[in-house]
Amino acid sequence: MSDDDVVTFGFVCVQNAGRSQMSAAFAERERRDRGLDDRVEVVTGGTHPADEVHPEVVEVMREVDIDIGDRVPQEVSTDELDGCDVVATMGCSTLTLADGVEGRDWALDDPHGQDVERVRDIRDEIEGRVIGLFDEFFAEE
Repeated sequence: MSDDDVVTFGFVCVQNAGRSQMSAAFAERERRDRGLDDRVEVVTGGTHPADEVHPEVVEVMREVDIDIGDRVPQEVSTDELDGCDVVATMGCSTLTLADGVEGRDWALDDPHGQDVERVRDIRDEIEGRVIGLFDEFFAEE
């Protein structure tokens, strides 16, 4: 990969109200902290979006200084996914991806309705996976 290539990461779950929102927020932080603003695009959405991001998810993300309380779950389009290099699903999707788009199923538990300790565990696992994704694509930088 050259220094001019833009990588697009997609994060998708059914409601776009928990796991995919946390994934996108961590990816945005990694992009900023690594100085990759012009090299990484982040796409997130759901197949059947909820009305709001789950409150327990907003709460645990604030604990790590990331505020996603103003985000609104959105539907993700096939065109958006087809433009991604990698699409991570959260264990709840049966997406058909275009040739050339790498799909990864992270098989994460749904945080909705879970106690705060379990939501923290899910958050921490997501953070590690997102950092790993950036390390894989930008190991030389």
